[in-house]
Amino acid sequence: MLRQWIYLIVFLLGLAVPCARAAESEKDQRKFDYFFYEGLSLKNAGKFDAAFDAFNHCLEIDSAASVLYELSSFYVRLNRPEKAVEMLKKAVANSEDNFTYKMALASITRNLGMYGEAVEEYEELVRAYPEKEELNFYLADALTQAGELGKAIEAYDALESAMGMNEAISMQKYKLYTQLEEPDKAFQEIERLAAKYPMEARYQIVLGDLHLEKGETDQALAAYQRADEIDPGNPYYIVSMANYYEAINNKEAAEQQIRSALVNEKLDVDTKVSILSRYILKLQQSKQGTENANHLFQTLLEQHPEDIDLKLMYGGWLLAQDKTEEARFQFQLVTEMEPGNAGAWQQLLNLALKGEDIPEVIRICVACQELFPDAPEYYFYLGIAYYQQEKYQEALSTYYAGLNIIPKENLPLKSDFYGQIGDIYYQMDRMEQAYKAYDEALKYNDKNVVVLNNYSYFLSLEKKDLKKAERMSAQCIKLEPDNATYLDTYAWIFFMQGNYTLAKFYIESALEKDDTNSAELVDHYGDILFMSGEKEKAVEQWKKAKEMGKDTEILNRKIAEKQYIEDTEAR
Repeated sequence: MLRQWIYLIVFLLGLAVPCARAAESEKDQRKFDYFFYEGLSLKNAGKFDAAFDAFNHCLEIDSAASVLYELSSFYVRLNRPEKAVEMLKKAVANSEDNFTYKMALASITRNLGMYGEAVEEYEELVRAYPEKEELNFYLADALTQAGELGKAIEAYDALESAMGMNEAISMQKYKLYTQLEEPDKAFQEIERLAAKYPMEARYQIVLGDLHLEKGETDQALAAYQRADEIDPGNPYYIVSMANYYEAINNKEAAEQQIRSALVNEKLDVDTKVSILSRYILKLQQSKQGTENANHLFQTLLEQHPEDIDLKLMYGGWLLAQDKTEEARFQFQLVTEMEPGNAGAWQQLLNLALKGEDIPEVIRICVACQELFPDAPEYYFYLGIAYYQQEKYQEALSTYYAGLNIIPKENLPLKSDFYGQIGDIYYQMDRMEQAYKAYDEALKYNDKNVVVLNNYSYFLSLEKKDLKKAERMSAQCIKLEPDNATYLDTYAWIFFMQGNYTLAKFYIESALEKDDTNSAELVDHYGDILFMSGEKEKAVEQWKKAKEMGKDTEILNRKIAEKQYIEDTEAR
């Protein structure tokens, strides 16, 4: 009897286990569904952190394709594209027939520059969904990016067969044939477009441009004339005709063509600027006709004296001709007409820095600090200007104020600011604070070569922490092996350590790479030669340094006494 009860209990337990598992599975499904739909709701409400947590709860229950797909978009947002790709690959593997997941995987690999993988995904999509003709466009783009231009053309051909001929496809094929250096096939694509759309002036203009590039001026003129018959006054026609006249060396007619457009009352100023900019681009490519362009600018400015973009464009054109004062005038006008135009202020600042006009740099930076209070670059250049004037306290105050507005993530700029602070403290003979600032600069950017060089050189002059100086200088050489100044510093550190063999090797390397004719390097070379036992050669180098413009009491004594004398006032 007991044995029968045992059998009965075992039998009932066997029935109960599947039921319990089914109940557990059903419970998990309800839990999964709850978190999944909650995640969708939170995502739609813009509560992305909470949505991300909800979808991760789903993933703990079941790695369903739907949740993998949703999570992939969050990893894109978190700038973790490799994780997004991993999630999408799993989603596709779990749901091989889902077009959306496959399309998302193909798109993200293409956007990430994984063109080989993207091509494979799109090819599979094209095979699986032949009715979706647009997939050939994405495939063609991926093939183009992967450098498989011939296959890309085939994909565009397939797209054209399905959708019919259109401009977008033909122009892409034209570009690809051009890249493949198959000009005849490229030309045929444009000819086909012009034949299909005979009343589209722009195709005739493109045809004319292509003829002009090939030196076929008669065919180019014929195409341009057809374009003019279709659409008289087309601005592209005007530019092309100007280019045609330039090609046949009729500069007067070319300028007249553009001038007639600029005085055309039917054309708005934006169209006129577009015409002029296209014409100028052509002139720049041929490096001729700059004065003609100046006359055209003046014509347009007379008509539209208040147009800001035109003044900026003219200023840039004048700069290209090295007419800095005329350019400065245009940029100054813009800042007066539109004080918040950052581009014009930047151009003025660049000109002031290039001309070493320190008072002008100060004027611009002070004005821009008020206009653009969140722009640290004006603090940086203002600090440099004060430094040049030896107004060290004002420079320090400027840099410390600027540090407060540098974005937290811009560590290199913080490093540059602290580097400048270190230089200022050094000039003030406050060595401890200078080195502290340099250390701070290297904390934000341990590859700041200017700081590494200055810090190591100043340590060498003080004969302090020479091993640290050597390490920093070696880092400079690693980063910029052809920089003569950094090689000189490295040589000088070895000199201070008494390692004259390495000092000589690096100073000679510095002199070989120096393109500034630095008398300082030559003087150092003399010092190193003297300590290496080559006294006559040392004197020759000291004399050479003097001839190159260096004239100090120490150098004169070295030449007169034919003896190395340490310059204790080098700082």
